[in-house]
Order: sequence, then C-alpha cells, then structure tokens
Amino acid sequence: MSPLAPLRVYYDGLCPGCRHDRARYERWAGELGESVRWCDVTEYQQTLRDMGVDPQAALLSLHVEEADGTLREGIDAYILLMRRVPRLRPLAWLIGLPGLKPMLRKLYDGWVRRRLAREGRLP
Repeated sequence: MSPLAPLRVYYDGLCPGCRHDRARYERWAGELGESVRWCDVTEYQQTLRDMGVDPQAALLSLHVEEADGTLREGIDAYILLMRRVPRLRPLAWLIGLPGLKPMLRKLYDGWVRRRLAREGRLP
C-alpha cells in the first residue's frame, strides 16, 4: 500500500468530545493515522488566518488541509478523514449522500453552536 498523503486537521482542542473523537480516530486508524497531524485551533490561529480562515469559523467547523493545500471543511472534512480508515469508509460514504449531507451539516452546525454558547466561547 502506498503511503497516504499527509493531512492537517484543525480541531477544537478545548472540546472534550473533540479530543475523545480524535483519540478514537487515532486508535481505529492505527498506522494509517500517522499521516494525520492534529492542530488545536487555539494554537494555530495565525496559520488559519494565513490560509484565509477566521479562527472562530474553524471553531465552528472542522477544517482539514490536504498536502496540496486544499482545505476541506465540515462534513467534507469528516468524509476525507473517514475514507482513510477501513472501518469508517462505509460511514464516509453514507454521510456523503446528497440527500443526507445537507441535513447532517445543519445538525452538526447547530450542535457546535450550542456547545460553544454553553461554554461561553460563541461571540
């Protein structure tokens, strides 16, 4: 198998659920996860700004940077990550379905906004 191109994942490191999801992904990915670099949004604010991403927007939605600089956001970022792990590929396919993807995006966005508001981190 050829090595996977590296990814940078910009995630909310202050979020317990996000940290839990990261740990689970790393466990399930095993060696495949070695090509993923996890970057806490709070520590990479200038990097995000340099890419044209407002750090607050990065808190509101997962961002993944591919090796070529392409930036994926939201459900598309999750799909990209999930496709790398065999046990998650069926879920990546499912959440990418045209009828399901917009609904999941709306639910995810609402959940994140409620969480950040509860934590006092939503302006």
